[in-house]
Amino acid sequence: MHHNFLFDLDQTLLDFHASEYKALGIVLKANGLSFSDEIYRAFKAYNKSLWLELEKGNISRTELFTKRFLDVFSRCEGDSSGLDPLKVNDDFIRTMSMNGVLMDGALEFVRKLRENIPDARIYIASNGATLNAKGRIASTGLARYIDGLFISEDMGVTKPDAAFFDICLKRIGEPKSSCIMIGDSLSSDMLGAKNASLDSVWFMPSGNVEEAMAAYDINYCASSFDELYVILKKWTSLAGQTGIK
Repeated sequence: MHHNFLFDLDQTLLDFHASEYKALGIVLKANGLSFSDEIYRAFKAYNKSLWLELEKGNISRTELFTKRFLDVFSRCEGDSSGLDPLKVNDDFIRTMSMNGVLMDGALEFVRKLRENIPDARIYIASNGATLNAKGRIASTGLARYIDGLFISEDMGVTKPDAAFFDICLKRIGEPKSSCIMIGDSLSSDMLGAKNASLDSVWFMPSGNVEEAMAAYDINYCASSFDELYVILKKWTSLAGQTGIK
């Protein structure tokens, strides 16, 4: 039996916003549209609200991609009348996939995890576009430490749906007690772990931490990679005492 670490990708191991900012600017300018910090902030806020709606099952991925670029077109100077929002979205995802940015200390952390925790297996469990995720993982050197990818676009279901984790567990082929979910999002990572009855670590917590831990049945919180490493070492030690080796 292995110690199976299921990591969210964005704002956990990769700096999604840094890649997003760079790619959005490149794509909008290539299509003759303006770009500014204000446009990015509006895109980021609306995009986040759309992903929450997707997680709730209220919209489809196609609707999300269409809506986010129709909205950003309306904020830009330049002629967007002939632009197809889905084509621009595809260009945006492709551009992001070539511009991965690691969270500070992430590569050293996963290397340390693989080298120092016996039987460690590192998986990515992420909502998002497959091309985007795979490209950014490859472009940062993270790929060589990853044992498997679980990406919602491939799986046809998103976190926090328990079915997402059912697929993960089936492919891993080991019991829930050997798995722990690590991520920054309450609404997808922590709620998903709760729905699937998995242990969890809330990474980079904010707000009312105690209230959130109780509401989402969160086992641990970590505010840095050093702290996260200590917690995961502790978790593997406890798992070993219950027979997971």
